[in-house]
Amino acid sequence: MLHIPLWKRVVIWALCALGLFMALPNAFYPRVELHNDAVKAIEISGETPELLADQSAWPDWMPSSLVNLGLDLRGGAHLLTEVRVEEVYKTRIEGMWAPIRDLLREERATVGTIRLQDGPDDELRIRISQPEGMTRALEVVRSLAQPVVTLSGVGASDIEVTGQGDILTVRLSEQERAATDDRTMQQSLEIIRRRVDEVGTREPTIQRQGSDRILVQVPGLGSAAELKAILDVPAKLEFKPVVGAPTRDADASPGIGNELLPSVEDEGLFYIVERAAVVTGEELTDAQPSFDQNNRPAVSFRFNPSGARKFGDYTAENIGSPFAIVLDEEVISAPTIQSHIPGGSGIITGQFSVEESTELAVLLRAGALPAGLDILEERTIGPELGQDSIDAGKLACIVAFAAVLVFMVLSYGLFGLFADIALLINVGLIFGLLSAIGATLTLPGIAGIVLTIGMAVDANVLIFERIREELKTAKGPSRAISLGYEKALSAILDANITTFITAVILFAMGSGPVRGFAITLGLGILTSVFTAIFVTRIMIVIWFERKRPKTIEV
Repeated sequence: MLHIPLWKRVVIWALCALGLFMALPNAFYPRVELHNDAVKAIEISGETPELLADQSAWPDWMPSSLVNLGLDLRGGAHLLTEVRVEEVYKTRIEGMWAPIRDLLREERATVGTIRLQDGPDDELRIRISQPEGMTRALEVVRSLAQPVVTLSGVGASDIEVTGQGDILTVRLSEQERAATDDRTMQQSLEIIRRRVDEVGTREPTIQRQGSDRILVQVPGLGSAAELKAILDVPAKLEFKPVVGAPTRDADASPGIGNELLPSVEDEGLFYIVERAAVVTGEELTDAQPSFDQNNRPAVSFRFNPSGARKFGDYTAENIGSPFAIVLDEEVISAPTIQSHIPGGSGIITGQFSVEESTELAVLLRAGALPAGLDILEERTIGPELGQDSIDAGKLACIVAFAAVLVFMVLSYGLFGLFADIALLINVGLIFGLLSAIGATLTLPGIAGIVLTIGMAVDANVLIFERIREELKTAKGPSRAISLGYEKALSAILDANITTFITAVILFAMGSGPVRGFAITLGLGILTSVFTAIFVTRIMIVIWFERKRPKTIEV
């Protein structure tokens, strides 16, 4: 018979109230968004009267999680980039010169003197003065080979070492190139994500496309040019030994294994530095804007244990020698090492403004992109177009909603009205769940919500039609309602479980808009089953307990 225990009633209404409470901020979207932006800004830069005023736009005790709007609804920037993965080969090969040089020097009696030779960017060519020692040289250099750590590269080495005459050649193996490409893409994805998140934008879409492309979509950003400015800055920090005296000859020959880099502080001055860095920005653990001893803007940094050890060892062994701090192929400072610098911390000084030191610290924390990016496609979606999409989505939802509400009341009378109330709660629960998980709503997501509205009504139709059938045979309305819910349950679950499986597959296999559709569809299925089975039933039970009708019409 019709009976729902008190504890179940409390749980059902509590879940509905909680879902609607979580969805409430979306009804005041601009105010809550202003409040959230102010809270983030205060955490980063401290309190100001303007930020405190913005923060007070929404009470702190109220939930402030919003459904994030996607690029097609909010407007923003869209970039399709291609990663120049070949650049990493050159860096890897250059980094191998120092250990190879040290090993071959220990075999000087056999191989003679060694000299680095010019060659392609992805090859390391070394001339030995005693060609008869080539076999030993190959054996020594091959001892540096490491196994390729990928499923497709099992049993392969990361380098190929060959010798012809007096020239020893080292290059990356094909398996290692493939593994390097994959690592480069993963690192680029993570660094791009960190850089975009540091700027404070909301829910960016950053996805790998194909073997060497990355799609970046940032809702709410003013233009694609702003996004390019964030991504184009390499922020590659290196600490390199200075070789010889500075020069003002831009065409001076740095020598093999060295390079000529311009000075930032003195225009027209060039430093000759070793191509291989002692420590790089990849070994930084933190970078913060600060001030130097003369109260000028600077950036303080700290290395990880590996970088701290290398930095400390080098400064201990080279006291009195100049040391170049290189940022993006420019020498920003070349101080002389006065003493051993243990601990792995230091400060970068230069002609910075406060804004420049802050921006540099952000970029160094995010890390340097392992390879350059080529912009293949850029697009700016204006907020007006996004607003048009929101208006169109609202209109679609309102029309669908109104048509369903009218249909249910005309078809099922009072029971249809109960279904309409449950439908309103259902939509509120969807937005509450979307807000709670921080999901991004796109036009396909709105389509998923509209589809959910139809499916939620479908469950109620099954129940009400079953009640109609039971009224013809059951002994009374109470028994008919109870049997109607019991016998319709299997059909409702079958239909919704199969649709939910489809939503899970779409989410797992799809990307971007497809995932947005799958998320709203999946959440809508959960809420529609909940409201159809529990919410409408509890409303009917409460009505029946109060009215005690002898007959009912559905």
